[in-house]
Amino acid sequence: MPPFSHVPVLADAVLEAAEQLPGREGLLIDATLGGGGHSALLLERHPGLRLVGLDQDPTARAAAAERLAPFGDRVQIVATNFAEYKPAQTAVMVLADLGVSSPQLDVAERGFSFRLDGPLDMRMDRSGDVETAAELIARLDENELADLIYGYGEERLSRRIARRIKNDLSEKGAYSGTAALAYAVAGCYPPKARRGRIHPATRTFQALRIAVNDELGVLDRLLEQAPDWLAAGGVLGIISFHSLEDRRVKTAFLRDERLQRITRKPLVASPEEEERNPRSRSAKLRFARRLS
Repeated sequence: MPPFSHVPVLADAVLEAAEQLPGREGLLIDATLGGGGHSALLLERHPGLRLVGLDQDPTARAAAAERLAPFGDRVQIVATNFAEYKPAQTAVMVLADLGVSSPQLDVAERGFSFRLDGPLDMRMDRSGDVETAAELIARLDENELADLIYGYGEERLSRRIARRIKNDLSEKGAYSGTAALAYAVAGCYPPKARRGRIHPATRTFQALRIAVNDELGVLDRLLEQAPDWLAAGGVLGIISFHSLEDRRVKTAFLRDERLQRITRKPLVASPEEEERNPRSRSAKLRFARRLS
């Protein structure tokens, strides 16, 4: 497997928000540690911060441990999903980057990518009994699958795609891998639409990944719990990558009486950052502050 290297998106905006932290010292909870990119920048900028980093992916934890080793005992890495975490003390900052990291997308064996052929897996945590994407599409009937693809992928051709998938499964038994599924989905599009900037399978793969990992349910639990992790004046920052997530974050920040919005509109990448890191193009960052 290639080394885990993930460029943190909207890093300048995250560092700027940290300037507003009470005393710029205390506990930082990175709820989606990944390779430790955001956390490394924050720890380097603010020597008074200590880190608890959460991640359920062992590859990510190993990479983060190496990257954060220079900060010694200021760092604690916990093997957990953020929805299951209960902090021992309140934090001055909680940060969550909801994006799938580059190494997860770029390793064919993880099954996230339609550009690299691999098994239809898509599980973030492969140590438990969570069903794979292959098992999910086999279990759902055609209408359920179409509703899932439309609801989580906002895919307008969801009915056609679900019909094609279920027909293929009845004839072949199973797809050979991600490339075969992506080919089937692309075949549901008119020829001209297959050559756009966005691959035709993007929304379907997004929907399956969200469902396999219960990403929206996990996000809802984070939005409910994270304000209680914060000390008064502490900052909650969440980076989302599609409208389903961003709408949930926006609504929670508006309605939660424990929070006060810092950003009225989401922060997005500059043209320069988009050029350096194309995966920042869809990133949206919102901040809120914990009220007394």
